[in-house]
Parts: sequence; structure tokens; C-alpha cells
Amino acid sequence: MKYSEQAVVFGCGSERLVGIVTLPGAAQPASPTNSERAESPAMGAGVVIVVGGPQYRAGSHRQFVLLARALATSGTPVLRFDYRGMGDSSGALHTFENVNDDIACAINTLHTAVPGLPGVVLWGLCDGASAALLYCHATQDTRVQGLCLLNPWVRSPASLAKTQVKHYYTERLRQKEFWLKLLSGKVAGSAVRGLARAVKAAFSAAPQHATGGLHAPFQTRMALAWRQLEAPILLLLSGSDYTAKEFLEYAASDAHWSGALDQSGLVRQDLQMADHTFSDPVQRQQVELLCAAWLGRIPPV
Repeated sequence: MKYSEQAVVFGCGSERLVGIVTLPGAAQPASPTNSERAESPAMGAGVVIVVGGPQYRAGSHRQFVLLARALATSGTPVLRFDYRGMGDSSGALHTFENVNDDIACAINTLHTAVPGLPGVVLWGLCDGASAALLYCHATQDTRVQGLCLLNPWVRSPASLAKTQVKHYYTERLRQKEFWLKLLSGKVAGSAVRGLARAVKAAFSAAPQHATGGLHAPFQTRMALAWRQLEAPILLLLSGSDYTAKEFLEYAASDAHWSGALDQSGLVRQDLQMADHTFSDPVQRQQVELLCAAWLGRIPPV
């Protein structure tokens, strides 16, 4: 076997979280109550998978299971876990904006399982990517040595409307079939009204001038964390995903994000044929290979 797995249960406040530690080779993770600690693999960063919601630790089409095993096979220890209120973890459900404590406890747990681990990379898809950035903004945790972000979530009514106008309605207006249906009366009035509402929402939103405090819009806090993080970032974007398109639109138009996609330390990969969760096996495996290769280039601390 090229990896080993063990369930872990760990505290977060008064609640108990459930996760799976996946280690390279046949090594076994150390128990917090066991004095015999597991031997650490080569001292590269471990990975904590921050799930997007509502998801639990397996992920869509077992995406996180397969990712953790692929990364462990390449030499990286991984922890995937359930937030409070999700999956097998106890407590009330928390949104992606309120899981900083969950992530901190997960990082502690992976360090316990792998003594001597120099740090972690936070891996997140969709609002899991957003949660990872929000964690960095709120905590400035020096144990975070990098971020792997896939199709980050920056949704607002205006950003959704702009994306719909540019990528959905514009494409529809270019189609001969649409105009034939419109002229024949087969396009419902509700569809035309929907277009009008989207255009109005896209171009009537007032610009935000928020500061960078903890009460700023989550998109602003994400941008600040992105800029302040003195660690590499891997950005993976799906070509067939409106969340990814919306992120690019937002990053190109919002002042807080200006130049963020050009900063040093960022590696960007666009997977043109991929959907939001990289459900196609070829695309999923490409993500695994890209992540493993990028992790291998992070210098040990």
C-alpha cells in the first residue's frame, strides 16, 4: 500500500470533529493520547483540505478521498475533516465565513499526527478556497506555508449578474435560434425580463469602499489575505464553471483585487474542459498531478 489512513476525532470548542489522516507509505498517525509518535515523512508541508459547503470530508464524487490518497502517495500527509455541524462532526452548522476555529483545530491535529511537520498548505475548492483565505486574514497563522485554491467563491448579486450578462446572455444573443424564437414569440417574456434585471443589477451596484477590518465584505478580506500572505499560491480554474468566471470578473473589476493575479508567488493553471468539481476522471487526475508537482516545489522550512 502506498498510503495509510486513520480516522481522528478532535475537539473544537465544546464540539467534536471527525477527520481522516492520510499518510505516505505504511506510517500510522500518532494519537494525541499516545506517547509513541509516528515517524514524520520528509519534512515538506502537509495539506489540510478545507471543504466547500455543503460538503463533508469525502467531497463530490469522492474527490477529496482520491486527492488525499494521491497526494499521500506522492509523499504529502493530508487531513480532510468535517466542519462543525457537517458530516459526522457535532454542533450547529457553520458557514464558510465562520470556520476559522475549525481550520485551526484541524491544523493542530495534523501537526499532532505528524510530529516535526514544518507547516501546512490549505487546499480549498469554491467557498472552501474562500474560507482558507479568510482564515489567513483573521489569524495570520505562520504555519500556513501556501494555499491551493480552486474556483474561489466571491459571489455577490452584482458579480453574479455581470457574469450572467457576459457569459450566458451574450452567448444567447449571438445564437440565431434565440432570435428566431424571440420573433416567433417562443421566448417567454420572463426570459427577457430576466435579462433586463441582470443588466440592471450588473451595472447599478454602488462600488464598495470598505476598510480591511474583520467586518469588511468577505471578498475584501479574501483579497487582503491574498496580498499579505508571504507564501506561494496555486490557483486552479475550471473553463466550464461560472464560479471561476465570476472570480475572474470580480478580480478584474474590484479595486482590492487589482493586480492580485499578477503578483509573484502565484501559479495559475486553467483547465479549459473542467467543470466546477473536476468530475471528469481525466480532469480530476490532472488536478492531483498539478497539486502534487506544486507541493514538491515548496521549499522545506
